[in-house]
Amino acid sequence: MTDLHGCRLGFAVCGSFCNSARALQAAEACVKAGAALLPIVSEHIAGMKTRFGSPESILEPLTALGSAPLIDSIQQAEPIGPKNLTDALLVCPCTGNMLGKLANGITDGTVPMAVKSHLRGGKPVILCISTNDGLSASARNLGDLLNRRHYYFVPFGQDDPLKKPASLVADYSKIPETVAAALRGDQLQPLLL
Repeated sequence: MTDLHGCRLGFAVCGSFCNSARALQAAEACVKAGAALLPIVSEHIAGMKTRFGSPESILEPLTALGSAPLIDSIQQAEPIGPKNLTDALLVCPCTGNMLGKLANGITDGTVPMAVKSHLRGGKPVILCISTNDGLSASARNLGDLLNRRHYYFVPFGQDDPLKKPASLVADYSKIPETVAAALRGDQLQPLLL
């Protein structure tokens, strides 16, 4: 079992509502591995009811898993770096929209501000991608982030090559192992599944 004891893990949930349950399972796995969770959510997760559930259906369990109060605003996310609140930061799931924001330095929301603030200390950011356009419109942003220092990826592949040929999704079961590798400065391999 992967050991994350002593790791203060920023766990940022955004966008891909259909993966909210998987994100919660990943948060539980990180806590079981010993991580102290700093829960972070995008404005969309915090405020939108969808066919996949209400905001409370993810906010309440994520808050319960946290060892610090939930962060759900730009103002709350900005001190993450200056106050040295995290050792690693995971974006789970990381949508195509979020890939674009991170690749282009856009900090117009809680999660991109959390990433920017965390990166100030040169610490690892782990992306758990889940996007229907990973091999089309988002491919350029994915390629850009693959070449940047301090960014690591949960191994990913095509989730349905015949029906959704441009879609990519990470293997959520590899999240704790990927975080542990990133803390050592290593990209978990193989990256492509």
